[in-house]
Amino acid sequence: MGSSRLPGFYKMKMAERLRRLAEQLELSRDEMDSLGESATLPLANADAMIENAVGVLGLPVGIGLNFLVNGEDVLVPMAVEEASVIAAVSLAAKIVREGGGFKADADAPRMIGQVQVAELSNPEAAKAAILRQKDSILAVANGLHPAMKSRGGGAQDLEVRLLPVGAETHAIVHLIIDTQDAMGANLINTMCEGVAPLIERITGGRVRLRILSNLADLRLARASCRIPFEALADFGFSGAEVAHGIAEASRFADADPYRACTHNKGVMNGVDAVALATGNDWRAIEAGAHAYCARNGRYEPLTRWWIEEGALLGRIELPIQVGTVGGAVKANPLIPVLLRTMGNPGARKLAGIMAAVGLAQNMAALRALGTVGIQKGHMALHARNVAVSAGAKGSAVEEVARALIAAGEIKLHRAQEILAKMVAARGPSAEAT
Repeated sequence: MGSSRLPGFYKMKMAERLRRLAEQLELSRDEMDSLGESATLPLANADAMIENAVGVLGLPVGIGLNFLVNGEDVLVPMAVEEASVIAAVSLAAKIVREGGGFKADADAPRMIGQVQVAELSNPEAAKAAILRQKDSILAVANGLHPAMKSRGGGAQDLEVRLLPVGAETHAIVHLIIDTQDAMGANLINTMCEGVAPLIERITGGRVRLRILSNLADLRLARASCRIPFEALADFGFSGAEVAHGIAEASRFADADPYRACTHNKGVMNGVDAVALATGNDWRAIEAGAHAYCARNGRYEPLTRWWIEEGALLGRIELPIQVGTVGGAVKANPLIPVLLRTMGNPGARKLAGIMAAVGLAQNMAALRALGTVGIQKGHMALHARNVAVSAGAKGSAVEEVARALIAAGEIKLHRAQEILAKMVAARGPSAEAT
């Protein structure tokens, strides 16, 4: 694939960036077109994907640069509307690269399907009966998806929890299902519904809910990095000062759920953007991540940063339920092209990359927060959005943005005034010079 270090990429016009990407990845003309000016989800596809479809909402897609994950260069596609996210994560990845990049891994793609059994006269006996009939239940589940079983996936185990629910005690059956390179929601739900009649016969109870759990705590992804102090020096601060600021911010998040929530939101800025760009269910990933944060009885941060022997060390662990086949991957013609920018990873590799992106995004935020504050960089990029909203195009966007920053007032009415003066001085072409 070549290097993920593309110096000056952000300075190029979009057409130049597309050409650079096409050369590096050897994209076909059709693949380039899917990323270009006419790129959009076909309306026929949109109508087939959801109910009452009336159109398509576009989101900007960019490339996170500089990522070195397990010794491999990775270009990371990200779909996000928030200014500064991609710039920040690319800078953080460049800094981490100086320490050897990210190490990442992910568990086997095992998901949990829940079957809730109520109206049990003897919950303990029901639990024992289910466990005795485990092989029969798994055989029924796998009979519904024999192809998945033949590929090494499918229902592999089950567990039973007894759970007080109101005045009753319910048996909650967990089907443990390997979904291979699929996220697997439909597969899991089909299996849960398929084994329900057998479980009712075994227990004498009444099955209620039959659905996957998005707390995918059997499917964790992790990433870590080690950054030498000298790579962190910036903003007029020494590397040691920046490192200690990041570590202190990490301790704050560990101590305070109000801070931890915003800390984790920053992590998910990166994770969600990659999920969107690769056709995955970012809402499921968000729900699972935040539930995982509360697994110890209090809400905790997803990342940890600490100082060790002249370096800043960081680590992240979170459930990431993703797929690289099926679902929206096939429905949206852009998704396969974006997956190709990453080297067409399988689900486990993609989860590890996403964990690395989350860690990088978090480091970028804490690096700014622990020194000069987050607004300095963010507002410069926000000014560009305001300039576009005012009607500026082309190189006029940067000119208006610079004027807004110089004025210290990044507001729409101010951008409109600046643009109007440019048009009065140079004519209508000034809007898109």
